[in-house]
Amino acid sequence: MAFNGVWHASFTVSNMDQSLEFYCGLLGLELMHRQIQHNEYTAKLVGFEGAHLDVAMLRIPNAFVGPSNHHLELVEYIHPRGEKTDVTTNRPGAPHLAFVTDDIHGDYARLSAAGVRFKAPDPVAFVAGINQGGFAVYFLDPDDITLEMLQPPADRPWGSVNGVPVQRP
Repeated sequence: MAFNGVWHASFTVSNMDQSLEFYCGLLGLELMHRQIQHNEYTAKLVGFEGAHLDVAMLRIPNAFVGPSNHHLELVEYIHPRGEKTDVTTNRPGAPHLAFVTDDIHGDYARLSAAGVRFKAPDPVAFVAGINQGGFAVYFLDPDDITLEMLQPPADRPWGSVNGVPVQRP
């Protein structure tokens, strides 16, 4: 097998409008596309006869994005409706998505003031390891999905392309 990229990550949500308000309105992601999927190929793909989905594709503004043109897909199952699942961070199968920020303390204050639930009373400093000098904090979306906000150390490369480090813009 030869994977050569990531198309997107996806979360199943209980209320698309509420999730879009959180991810777009509060976190600042851009809605790239939204569609209702109620057809034979979708039912076959997801393995639920008569599946009826509300799907939204979101992008982080000004961030590298691959050929899908989005980073995160949100899916609300209109039919069949699923029951809430325990997605507590330590549970096998629980999702977790980490966002990068350059101002973790400012973002923490803004999101905290808006009522976002955090797992720590302040951003946590990395005092050892590869991220030493940076900060991170876990927080929850409306469906209790764990998200992370991470501010890498100032001297850490932004990422890499084909193994070559890319410095921060």
